[in-house]
Amino acid sequence: MNARQIGLMLGPLVFALSALTPPPGGLEPQGWLVAGLVIWMAAWWMTEAVPLTVTALLPFIVLPLGGIMSAGDTASAYYAPILFLLLGGAFIALAIERTGLHRRLSAGILRAIGTGGGQTRLLLAFMLSAAILSMLISNTSTTLIMMPMALAVLAGGGLAHRENDQDQDGQTQEGQAQEGLYGALPMGIAFAATIGGLGTIVGSPTNGIAVQLLNDMIGLEISFALWMLYGLPVVLIGVPLAAFVIARVQQVAAHPFDVAAARTAIDNPAPWTSAERRLVPIIALAFLAWMTRLWVAPLLPPDSWTDGTIAVIAALALFLIPDGTGTEGNRRPLLKWNEADRAPWGVILMFGGGLALAAGMQASGLADWLGQALLPLDAVPLLVMALAIAAMVVVITEFASNVATASAIIPIVASLAAALGLGEDAILIAMPAALAASWGFILPAGTGPNAIAWSTGRLRIERLVRAGIVLDIIGIALMVGVVWCASTIF
Repeated sequence: MNARQIGLMLGPLVFALSALTPPPGGLEPQGWLVAGLVIWMAAWWMTEAVPLTVTALLPFIVLPLGGIMSAGDTASAYYAPILFLLLGGAFIALAIERTGLHRRLSAGILRAIGTGGGQTRLLLAFMLSAAILSMLISNTSTTLIMMPMALAVLAGGGLAHRENDQDQDGQTQEGQAQEGLYGALPMGIAFAATIGGLGTIVGSPTNGIAVQLLNDMIGLEISFALWMLYGLPVVLIGVPLAAFVIARVQQVAAHPFDVAAARTAIDNPAPWTSAERRLVPIIALAFLAWMTRLWVAPLLPPDSWTDGTIAVIAALALFLIPDGTGTEGNRRPLLKWNEADRAPWGVILMFGGGLALAAGMQASGLADWLGQALLPLDAVPLLVMALAIAAMVVVITEFASNVATASAIIPIVASLAAALGLGEDAILIAMPAALAASWGFILPAGTGPNAIAWSTGRLRIERLVRAGIVLDIIGIALMVGVVWCASTIF
């Protein structure tokens, strides 16, 4: 019996036990029922027993039938303003892909950073490019975009793919394809895409889930700009650290690579298209509006100028502004609906399922009960608590999807912060937990980027695990340290 089959049976079984057995002291029966639902959804999410989006439908069935929330209230819990930020961000990302601007950005960054130095600098250039792109589009899409470029550069470096052709030491070409930069570059792109997704709220759906849950449960508002205050330093420090770790694990310096020949594969002298020139100002204005939102919002009606509002305005512009290219000329907008319809609707619904589950935890009293149960942790220094929580989340996300981890863990962290009466200091434990939900590097199937890198056939499992473990340990201290330092300074 595999993990999927175990999860498929375990989830409903635990829920049935919660419905048939008395609750522990201090917890109402409805709270006990929701606790069973939490474990049911966690089991299905973590084992992918059914599609993740399908699992997100369970609260709409259980919460009304359990008398916890009405069907209308449950349905409304599936929607939140943050969804419009994710949707608008997805439309912008699709427009970037449609116009080819992502390749332009990658090539420009690579030329600016990777025109000198040796193999490690080339590795760092690709990783920085992947990280920056991942702040704008999903980390999986970033990896899919960057990986063909990386393979072209590796081919330009002189690796011939001839099976069973051995060098003087008897090493096969397949073995050479996993040595030095040949294995480091795919691994680096995957790791950097994951780290880069932490830089902005739209960099990963996990970020948006954490932001909305914290706002709903304890009133902790994390704006686009505030998230970047914590996330961007993690990216700026994390990517070079990851490049250093990968270079050491892959022994890049010990394996020659023709960097000069590889650089010729980077250049893209093609002129800018009108679509690219028209899209760049939209993205720039959206980021400017996100960064200045807290200053502009008081000048407008209350709760009207949100990150989601800005994202939707930018998205509408994509459908209204002609791109000036193609046979349709100026009649063709930057984005058509058949192109926009590729937005991650399933992720958005899954996001809503996590919000509905959190609403059920609050309505049933389970969230308060968990917070009270965790009160003994007030004897532990807050810094130690933050490190322990971040470590726990990193371990969980290695074996479960990032979205599932955030949906299951963030409500518990929020309950703990409320029970401890941390107030604004809640961000000291909540933000590291939110960042940690996306920090997983050990397993080939642990993240989309890792799976894509593994599919190239250039990674060795023992090296991936070794680099992943080192980065996980470094990441725990990095995320907590950045949040604490930024909170102290600002």
